[in-house]
Amino acid sequence: MSNKELLTSSYDFTLPDELIASYPASPRDHAKLLVYDRGTDTITHTFFYNLEQFLPENCALIFNDTKVIKARLFGKKSSGGKIELLINRALNAHDINVYIRGKIQVATEIFFDENLMAKVMKRNEDGSREVHFYQNNKLLRFEDLLPIIDKIGHIPLPPYIQRADEDEDASEYQSVFARQEGAVAAPTASLHFTPTQHERICKNHKHAYITLHVGSGTFKPVEADIITQHPMHSEYYDISQEAKIILDSDIPILSVGTTSTRTIEFYARHKNQTKGEANLFLYPNNKPLRVHHLLTNFHLPKSTLLMLVASFVGLEKTQELYAEAIKEKYRFYSYGDAMLIL
Repeated sequence: MSNKELLTSSYDFTLPDELIASYPASPRDHAKLLVYDRGTDTITHTFFYNLEQFLPENCALIFNDTKVIKARLFGKKSSGGKIELLINRALNAHDINVYIRGKIQVATEIFFDENLMAKVMKRNEDGSREVHFYQNNKLLRFEDLLPIIDKIGHIPLPPYIQRADEDEDASEYQSVFARQEGAVAAPTASLHFTPTQHERICKNHKHAYITLHVGSGTFKPVEADIITQHPMHSEYYDISQEAKIILDSDIPILSVGTTSTRTIEFYARHKNQTKGEANLFLYPNNKPLRVHHLLTNFHLPKSTLLMLVASFVGLEKTQELYAEAIKEKYRFYSYGDAMLIL
C-alpha cells in the first residue's frame, strides 16, 4: 500500500452544497444507483428500482435490522436553561452514554416532558457524559426508557441535514425491515428498499439479518493525519443464527451497507463471537475477508466509511467513482443515492 492511502488528506473531496440530500427520494427506490463492476471495470448509471438486475445470482444478502430511536431530547435544567441531549448508546441497563450541548456539571439534573429526568453521573474525556434516567424518581432501565422517548424525543437527523426533523422522518429515516431498537443513525443503504422490493429480493435470494446499533461516532471525521492513528468507535452487534450459518458457509455475500459490512468482517476475524462490541476499521491495507459485494451510499470526506469503500476498490478508484458521482449530480449522504460494488 502506498503512503498516499494512509494519509487522511487523500480521502478529502469538495462537494457542492446542493448535492447534500436534505430529503429522501420519493418513492424510496427512485434514488439513483451507480453500479461499479470490478470484473469489467465498468460503471453503469441506473435507479435503485433496477437493483435486482445487477444482483449476482448465487449471492446471499445480509441486512442490518437495527431501528433508529428518537434519541434527541430537549429539556431544561432546574435553573430554566434549555438543554439539548443526544443519546449515543446504552453502556448497560442503567448507564447511558450521551452528548449534551453546553457546559454541564456532574450531578446536574435535566428535566423533560413525561416526568422524565436525566442525572449526569460522569464526564468522559471525549466530551460525552454518562447519565441515569429517572421517571417519577424511579431509575429506568434502557428498555423502559425507549417507549418514553418514542413519545417525547426527536429523530436524530445527521448534523449535515440542516433542518429540524419532521413527522415524515420518523418513518423515512428507518428501513422497512427495522426491528431492533437502539441505533441513533440509520443504516442508510437500507433506506432505499420499498416493502415490495425487499420482499421480492428475499424470495429470490438467500438472506439474513444482523443487528449493529449505529452510534453517532459513525459521523466523526478522521482527525489524525495518518488514518491508522484514528481511534475507531465501537458499536454493539448481534448476529442471528441464520446469519451465522451464511457467514460460516462459502456462499458469496452482498452486504447491505457499511454497518453490515463492519459486523460481518468483525465476525470473520473473531469467529464464534456472535454478539458484543465491534470496532473494526476497514481501509485499503485491511481489506474485507468475507464480503464480496457492497451496497452503500455516498459518504462524508475523511470518514471511516469512505475508507471502508476504498478497502473494496482502492483509493484511486474510490476517488474516480466519487468524482463521477459528483459530475453526474448524485445526491450524497444519509438521504442520498446509492452505489453497488460488484
